[in-house]
Amino acid sequence: MNPTNVEKEALLIHESPGNLDPPQSPQLWGHPIGLYVLFLTEMWERFSFYGMRALLVFYLTKHFLFSDEVALGLYGSYVALGYATPVIGGMLADRYLGQRLSVIFGAILMCIGHFGMAFEGAAAHTIVSPDGVTSVVRDEAALQVFYLSLALLIVGIGFLKPNIATIVSQLYPADDPRRSSAYTLFQMGIMLGAALSAGVCGYLGETFGWAYGFGTAGVGMLVGLLVFLGGQRFLRGVAEPPPHANLKKRVLGPLNTLHVIGICALAAVGMFWLFVQKTMIVGYLLGGFSLIVVTYVLVVSFFYCNRIERDRMLVLLAFQLALTFFATLFEQAGGSLNLFADRNVDRHFWGGEIQASQLQSIVPATIVLLAPLFAWLWPALSRINRNPPTPSKYAFTMVFMAAGFGVLAWATGAFSDHGSINMIWLVVAYICFGVADLIIVSVSYSTITSLSLPKIVGMMMGTSMLAISGANYLAAMFASWMALPQKGSNLAAIPIEETLVAYGTLFTWLASAAAICAIFLFLVTPALTRRMHGAQ
Repeated sequence: MNPTNVEKEALLIHESPGNLDPPQSPQLWGHPIGLYVLFLTEMWERFSFYGMRALLVFYLTKHFLFSDEVALGLYGSYVALGYATPVIGGMLADRYLGQRLSVIFGAILMCIGHFGMAFEGAAAHTIVSPDGVTSVVRDEAALQVFYLSLALLIVGIGFLKPNIATIVSQLYPADDPRRSSAYTLFQMGIMLGAALSAGVCGYLGETFGWAYGFGTAGVGMLVGLLVFLGGQRFLRGVAEPPPHANLKKRVLGPLNTLHVIGICALAAVGMFWLFVQKTMIVGYLLGGFSLIVVTYVLVVSFFYCNRIERDRMLVLLAFQLALTFFATLFEQAGGSLNLFADRNVDRHFWGGEIQASQLQSIVPATIVLLAPLFAWLWPALSRINRNPPTPSKYAFTMVFMAAGFGVLAWATGAFSDHGSINMIWLVVAYICFGVADLIIVSVSYSTITSLSLPKIVGMMMGTSMLAISGANYLAAMFASWMALPQKGSNLAAIPIEETLVAYGTLFTWLASAAAICAIFLFLVTPALTRRMHGAQ
């Protein structure tokens, strides 16, 4: 029986460049070798990103002597912009560059940015004026280099992050059940890099000097670039520019399309150099940009899609909203949880003391250890028709987030000793967060490629980064509401019991919000599942 027109149109959702049957590729352990090239590239890229992230708040509060509120604002703005730019990077790759050139260009910018972070300059210090006013003196040249380095990283992430994830799906034939498993393994590579970086970069930065930690992150990014360049033959041409793109076509006098994109990217670096210094502007930009993107997706869904495609796109938007909420909770790790670990957690272990930044490795280590289990679990459950619907997986994610913050809220109130809690409580919470992240990231990647319209799949992959971007900004804002009111480095003036109460209040609010979200997602799971029309 021939399919109806509606069925034919519905099938188009699976015929994106990421879902066409790719050229045959050598296999290793059931997957194309190209997957492992991407695995290693992303592992080293995340090594650099998470290594820098583990140190950033401490660098701002201890080296430049910024207050918690300012440091968290800078941290949130940087990470938020770093997750917003992939929307543009995905669109440029879809229309002009292709994924391969985008990844290479992004990696080069990130290498420069990471090595720029290694220039720390003179440490800030306080001075007291004759009338008793305390002020902070900072190395302004080093501070501007720091801002410029952040801008380079932001633009580099925009080109690299969405496109390397998109290449993963392009390695597999249409409707290949291994794709979800591939994304789980890909996430394992991300977290392996994160686990290594927090331990290595965090230890070097806090023990020997910030330049050693940030410089090591730069070396990791350089290794990732070399791995990607060396493994091109295993990608079998699936990441090349689209057929209609003519990058050598002159568009502005002697400048061709590729030149114009490069010039615009460098102009964006200058723009973000200014933006990271104005954190409130970042919030307005993210809000406006998010509104534009959501409006565009809604227009496409209602005016350029058939019924099945429209339903799937609207469900995808709902999933992106759930991802935003999840990431708002999860991204407390680099901000408030990092400061909490430094100030209110007893980190003594086997006669020594673990650096607070090193504890950031617990979440990715959890994911690395459990990723093979989840890579096996989803296909195994599918074979016996017991795989939970995708919406319920988002709900289970929020259950684990509620459990993690609930443990911390309980421990701060019931198990404190002179303002500190045992490190085991933070470890348990981080393990819960690791399980939650492992579930939602593999599911969110695969649902994008399954539910999105073919012609905007790269942009929709970038939209998931935009969701995380807004979440990072919100996470920093929530944490700053509980920020400790120290001036400069005068944290010692605040009793440690007060800091514990402030963090306990924050964790209680976050645990409650996660539990409410989980209940809501379980309730709407049947409706969302119907509107996915069989896509998983």
